[in-house]
Amino acid sequence: MHHANEILFALFIVFVAAQVGAEFAQRLKLPGVVGEIAAGCVIGPSVLGWIAPEQIATGTPLDVLAEIGVVLLLFSVGLETRLEDLKKVGKSAFLVGVLGVLLPFGMGGFWAHTQGFDWGKSLFLAAAFVATSAGITARVLQELGVLQRVESKVILGAAVIDDILAMLLLGVVVSLQDGQGFDPMHLLVVLGSAVGFIAVIGWGGARVMRWNSAWLEKPYSTHSPLLIVLALCLGLAYVSTLFGLAAIIGAFLAGMIASETRQQHTLEQQIQPLLALLTPFFFVLTGSKIDLHQLANADALVVLLVVTLIATVSKLLGGFLGALSLGRMGATIVGFGMVPRGEVGVVIASLGLAAGVFSDRMYAIIVAMSLLTAMITPPILAWLLKRNVSAGLAAQPRDT
Repeated sequence: MHHANEILFALFIVFVAAQVGAEFAQRLKLPGVVGEIAAGCVIGPSVLGWIAPEQIATGTPLDVLAEIGVVLLLFSVGLETRLEDLKKVGKSAFLVGVLGVLLPFGMGGFWAHTQGFDWGKSLFLAAAFVATSAGITARVLQELGVLQRVESKVILGAAVIDDILAMLLLGVVVSLQDGQGFDPMHLLVVLGSAVGFIAVIGWGGARVMRWNSAWLEKPYSTHSPLLIVLALCLGLAYVSTLFGLAAIIGAFLAGMIASETRQQHTLEQQIQPLLALLTPFFFVLTGSKIDLHQLANADALVVLLVVTLIATVSKLLGGFLGALSLGRMGATIVGFGMVPRGEVGVVIASLGLAAGVFSDRMYAIIVAMSLLTAMITPPILAWLLKRNVSAGLAAQPRDT
């Protein structure tokens, strides 16, 4: 019972901190996600210590709730994203995804090698620069109500491609650490299965739902459509992990399938209370995982500044070049939308620490970089989007 009480108290602390942080951020004209991440830093082990390290470890109740929260977030984003819309931006999304992986990987690996790491460890460290955190950018786009914009479609499409390529690169660098050598056939099999999963589920599932979604209403419960698509969300989230992809990719595909139903708008409304309850856990825990004590000296802060600069510039440049067909402002929006690393960089940093690839300090730097890119991007992205909307309205001819 005492253990259950501790869990309930931790849930209370995290949830309240999220609401307070989001409120402060919004009063400062910043996206609520910034305040939630900052709240995590404050209540985490590094500052107030209201949340202990063992409470935010993988597999703990808080961690599970955070995972469910981000899965539901990407499901809701998928609900507002139709397959036909993604097809229209397929070329741009592909270029953004590829360049947004190659440039950070190359620049990150080169920098690590100049710091004295051998090439094997340098490439492992570079993998932490690669994958975009779709959850953070998606939350900002959703808060601003711009998921239907073409830039948003490019970002979301590129995030799927980004995840596949990041998975392949991680497989390469892990095999190099294990001394297994480079196995191109194995990677081709992994790539083929991942692409096949996305194509079959995304394209095939959307077509099936488009043909006939009336069966969702056959059960007697008034919430049967929501319950059925939530089961689909959780199921595809799990299946995507079997293909080596992030669970959020399966959740996004489930939402995209559900967007083809005639109950789409009802589903969007019904899922809002679940999002309000669960998604804050993900962002607060993201902020609480940084160990500020490892950064309490000038040398570490300088390295952190350099690493964050490389991570930001490389991803921004890759996204910008890939989306130039949208114009300079559109390409800039896409570039910044791809910058956040969030939980992906944290996971890779954890793998590197466990494998003995780098020290506790380098681990803290990579985690801090991931969180900084997650915190600095939302306000910039929000400003760019609002400025673009204002410019578009100003350019419209006035009625006489």
